[in-house]
Amino acid sequence: MTLIMGVVNVTPDSFSDGGRYDDTERAIAHGMALCARGADLVDVGGESTRPGADRVSPDIERARVIPVIEALAAAGVTVSVDTMNASTGVAAVEAGARIVNDVSGGLADPEMLSAVAETGADIVLQHWRGASSDMYANARYDDVLREVIDELAGRIRAAAKAGIPPARMIIDPGIGFGKQGDQNWGVLRGLERIVGIGPRVLVGTSRKRFLAETLGPDEPGGDTVSERRRDLATAVTSVLAAEAGVWAVRVHDVGATKDALRIAEAWRGEDRWKVSTRSG
Repeated sequence: MTLIMGVVNVTPDSFSDGGRYDDTERAIAHGMALCARGADLVDVGGESTRPGADRVSPDIERARVIPVIEALAAAGVTVSVDTMNASTGVAAVEAGARIVNDVSGGLADPEMLSAVAETGADIVLQHWRGASSDMYANARYDDVLREVIDELAGRIRAAAKAGIPPARMIIDPGIGFGKQGDQNWGVLRGLERIVGIGPRVLVGTSRKRFLAETLGPDEPGGDTVSERRRDLATAVTSVLAAEAGVWAVRVHDVGATKDALRIAEAWRGEDRWKVSTRSG
């Protein structure tokens, strides 16, 4: 059963919804709304990782996310924190987060892996080849799937060396991070091999540029792709990721992905979200 991770960006500059929820109360309300729509867990981030984004200080990051995490955790929400800073990760776990989602896989902050090991929290180790400010500088691959698998295996070894057991590890192939266009599709086509590595797998395709490039613009000669179409494409890729055996998908539009997974599970005869119906 694939879980749905909803996204709460407590930032002014995230690529999709930056500024919508950069107020604490709005962010808390959004996290609760995502759960009401079917999110199994909520990922709270205070630093944008969009292409070209600059880093923010850990102090600013913590000021953004800790009140939101405290409130959501107190309400019974399973929370992860989206951070590359060990100090933020530790503070978030103390505030009630159960997962540290590090898009750098422990590479951005050398203290991250050992710090998470001591907290007892789970950690997401994402494939990463450099900072968002110059994300595509190293998007060069001879065999993208093989190289992503090899580099993820290296992060697994590093986490184990730091004292994190395999049961607390989650890996993420980093769709859109240091990957251009068809490189992302090459990774997605090989998801079953990534799942075969061993740890749980998280996949995030939500509203990303490669989906827009595949869809094409809304209008002939235009250069925009609507959020609605990106969300539909996200829901389709989420179903395909679930078919490949991933543990969770990270999405902005929880409702669309929940509906898509519900239909796929009904097709297979499963009833995770079965609802009563009446005839006549």
